[in-house]
Amino acid sequence: MTRSIRLIADDYGLAPGVSGAILDLIERGRLTGTSCMTGFPEWEEAAARIRPFRRSAAVGLHLTLTDQMAVTGSSSLAPDGKLPGLATLALPVRRERIDERDVHAELDAQYDRFAEALAGPPDHIDGHQHVHFLPAVRNWLLARFGESARRPALRGAPGLPALDAAAAKIAAIATLAVGFNRSMQRAGFSLMTPLSGIYDWRKPEKFASTLRAAIDTLPEQGVFMCHPGRVDEMLRARDPMQSVREVEFDFLTSDDFGISLKRAEARVMDGNA
Repeated sequence: MTRSIRLIADDYGLAPGVSGAILDLIERGRLTGTSCMTGFPEWEEAAARIRPFRRSAAVGLHLTLTDQMAVTGSSSLAPDGKLPGLATLALPVRRERIDERDVHAELDAQYDRFAEALAGPPDHIDGHQHVHFLPAVRNWLLARFGESARRPALRGAPGLPALDAAAAKIAAIATLAVGFNRSMQRAGFSLMTPLSGIYDWRKPEKFASTLRAAIDTLPEQGVFMCHPGRVDEMLRARDPMQSVREVEFDFLTSDDFGISLKRAEARVMDGNA
């Protein structure tokens, strides 16, 4: 029996080179879908490009609370209009300086931009740098969708870390996510879990082996996150994760990836699954 693996690309809308690469992979049937960053000025154009794929791909919202410009402008979350680094949000002693209402206003704005541009709600929600696991975002999810008959799927916590170079990174994300799966399932959300695709991005050659391992072992309810793209000037200005995106894109388009799927009797999950 053929197994299915769910592959979701993060960061659609971050830069043209990233968005174009993701659309290419969706067209090739090499991705289940993508998660969109809606806070950039080019979002309307990016949304128009992905709109025709909504019936065939899972198109979600990639909540963004770090390092980019805030949709809502200056607030306790973004005093100078720019969202803070992850440490400010992750460390309780620093997070206490931020009014949770400002966080919720930013998330509302990003969600509304998605729904307006794509004429409907996202299929799923996750977070840039895993910010959806943070307490304020959990509260937003519960408040925004608590009474909704149609809740988006959520990206859940990673599984137990393997004994490799990524173990500490996986453990840190798992710590951030403690209690998330249980509380969200209790509230009626469906979860894509465990999360896979975490590796040391300073070693791009690790991507292929990480994906091959997921093809062999990731259960169908899980999700493999990836970050394919092409480097352009806008990406260089906005994000430090650059050349590794091209490595991921090249492997996902390769015959090697197709052979790995065939050998494992697996396929990329359909976006409407």
